Amino acid sequence: MSSRIIQFGTSRFLQAHAALFVHEAQQSGQDVGPIAVVQVSGASSRSGRVAAFGNPQGYPVIIRGMSDGQPLNRTIQVTSVDRGLSATEHWRELSKLFVEEAEFVVSNTGDTGYQTWPEDDRFGLYGDVPRSFPAKLAALLVQRWQASARPLIILPCELITGNGHVLKQAVVDCARLNNVAAGFYDWLDGHVAFAETLVDRIVSEPIEPIGAVAEPYALWAIKRAPGVRAPCQHPSIVLTDDLAPYERLKLHILNLGHTFLAEIWQREGRPADETVRAILADKDIRTRLDTLYESEVLPGFAANDMGDEAKAYVATTLDRFLNPFLDHRIADISQHHPEKVARRIRAFLDWADKAGSTSDMGTLRQIAAHYI
Repeated sequence: MSSRIIQFGTSRFLQAHAALFVHEAQQSGQDVGPIAVVQVSGASSRSGRVAAFGNPQGYPVIIRGMSDGQPLNRTIQVTSVDRGLSATEHWRELSKLFVEEAEFVVSNTGDTGYQTWPEDDRFGLYGDVPRSFPAKLAALLVQRWQASARPLIILPCELITGNGHVLKQAVVDCARLNNVAAGFYDWLDGHVAFAETLVDRIVSEPIEPIGAVAEPYALWAIKRAPGVRAPCQHPSIVLTDDLAPYERLKLHILNLGHTFLAEIWQREGRPADETVRAILADKDIRTRLDTLYESEVLPGFAANDMGDEAKAYVATTLDRFLNPFLDHRIADISQHHPEKVARRIRAFLDWADKAGSTSDMGTLRQIAAHYI
């Protein structure tokens, strides 16, 4: 039985996260993988990256930072990936692999990855390649259902609350658009597990054509549910009955802090190549971030009975922001900024308000209001 993983998304994040975990599991003797990495968009600018995934020598991931108070700088040659595919150019090969070998699907398609285009998402009788990721996944799932109806585990890593539920609904909508028979939905409900997950690791720089520089800290939290299991055992993979605390800490402390710094960077005309570490070297900005955490963010967590966990996570987050070995560019963080404000700041305001936070959260409200 194959333990093939199909990974949708060529991002440096997954290169230094899921694919690295699978590599380390393989090195420990676990039967997991290999991984086929799929470029979803078909953008010609990334064709070199897609081809590079087929290199049997793998690619480097450099881990830099502090671990247990000691500096860490090591390079891992990741060999868990055996090929790169373009969904548009290699659809037949992808379909065969998906139908015959896949046991797990992993995805990280970015902040707009679940967007669909009904006019371009039809796959019909002639094997047309639909435009959106949910429609591509729906088309592949239909083929698997028709061929063997074997079970499958899907582990979306997009930073969307309830990502598994949201992706499944998008797949169902795309299948209905294409008039897929009712039996498909029964199989989807009974044999395809869409997990909810939360990922956390700062991956600050790409290495060309593939590879990445990342911090030592890493987390892949997966919510327990019928049919759900992790692709491998790894110290950074956690199975949990409740994903919400992990998600709130990640989204509303680390990610919210990043978005706050990106807002300052954009509004105040900071240097184009400024990094998180460099902007926090400005004492005024560091004070503004500390004040934001202390007077607006922590009261929101305290109102939700997570005050102690949040205080500890803020301290860890600031250590990660100030990692002397990473150059995390704010220009990268600022991509899709309005969507990130909605998910990281506006959602926090709603959550804190509902719990009766004692803070007026004026700074966060001002930022959120700017993007309504």
